[in-house]
Amino acid sequence: MLFRTFGWSLAITVVGLVFAGLVWGWTGLAVVAILSVLEVSLSFDNAVINAGILRKLNAFWQRIFLTVGVLIAVFGMRLLFPIVIVAITAKISPVEAVRVAIDQPDRYQHLVTNAHPAIAAFGGIFLLMIFLDFIFEDRDIRWLGWLEKPLAKLGKLDMLSVVVALIALLVAAVTVATAVPLDGAHGTVDKTATVLLAGVGGMIAYLIVGGISGYFEDQLEDEEDDGDDGEQPAGQDGPQAAAGADGGRKNGKSMVGLAGKAAFFVFLYLEVIDASFSFDGVIGAFAITNQIFQMALGLGIGALYIRSLTVYLVRKGTLDDYVYLEHGAHYAIGALAVILLVTIKYEVNEVVTGLVGVVLIAAAYFSSVVRNRRHGENSGEPGERTEVTSGV
Repeated sequence: MLFRTFGWSLAITVVGLVFAGLVWGWTGLAVVAILSVLEVSLSFDNAVINAGILRKLNAFWQRIFLTVGVLIAVFGMRLLFPIVIVAITAKISPVEAVRVAIDQPDRYQHLVTNAHPAIAAFGGIFLLMIFLDFIFEDRDIRWLGWLEKPLAKLGKLDMLSVVVALIALLVAAVTVATAVPLDGAHGTVDKTATVLLAGVGGMIAYLIVGGISGYFEDQLEDEEDDGDDGEQPAGQDGPQAAAGADGGRKNGKSMVGLAGKAAFFVFLYLEVIDASFSFDGVIGAFAITNQIFQMALGLGIGALYIRSLTVYLVRKGTLDDYVYLEHGAHYAIGALAVILLVTIKYEVNEVVTGLVGVVLIAAAYFSSVVRNRRHGENSGEPGERTEVTSGV
């Protein structure tokens, strides 16, 4: 299963590194390899979050995530996205932006760096909304009970996550955004309006995509509940992908994941999340190279491993076995959101960003192991659906 899941990623890695070595020599090969490792280290928490969402989808949409989704992630976010940003901020055509990226890499890096406040505000607020909606939700299983229990009570207030995110955006706008250092020059520039506009855009994107996908999920759950009272309507599949002890059948019908409109919007939500996670990787890559194709190849290879890891976590049922992993990943998301907002003005080393996520997820993993041992569970059994805290 391990080779089947990661086989394509390994094959493309070999082809990509050989290509880099032939075209750019040993230096280019090393740059691509470093960028691949950078992307994996920065986006490991992304794989855990994606797995929690991907397991809701049926097999067809999981394949779409691995095919079409990969094309969007590699070519869309790692290659086209920086070019589009440069075209918009520099007010030039996309063709001219490509020419600048190829012929004037230093200028291209300068233009992308100048666009960073808007990118960081959009991605930071989008990720912050994901974290806040998670932490304000009342859950059966809690990792840090002393923190999550009171926050869940506060979460009963309508739109609290929106209010907190808007406050965070305002604080960022009146602090770090008021005096952003100019790239490669002395002095500062006021990016308050840019940060506010981009941050509101990130919130709107989250509310629209997340709201629509949630709506269709609720619709399918209601249809499944109606089917439990009698015969399930023909052609309507239940929303849960996990099969029960009855061999994966309920009311004589196979239980499959989300499909149709619900699956499409969940898939779209996944892609927007991946885009938000990729912002820091794209910007951080300029510390290693300003060659657009080296950057796209290295980050793209890393993105493939994150996709493969996501599918591996789903197929192994890892999130059911280690129930605090999603908690750790969401705390990592919250930390990344804050880091993105801070980087509007201050530089944060990519090593710090990557380590924060790894440490939080590692802590959640070991807390899950301790919990499983405490309750006499084997690693292959799903977590109990009772209120349990780690005691951390």
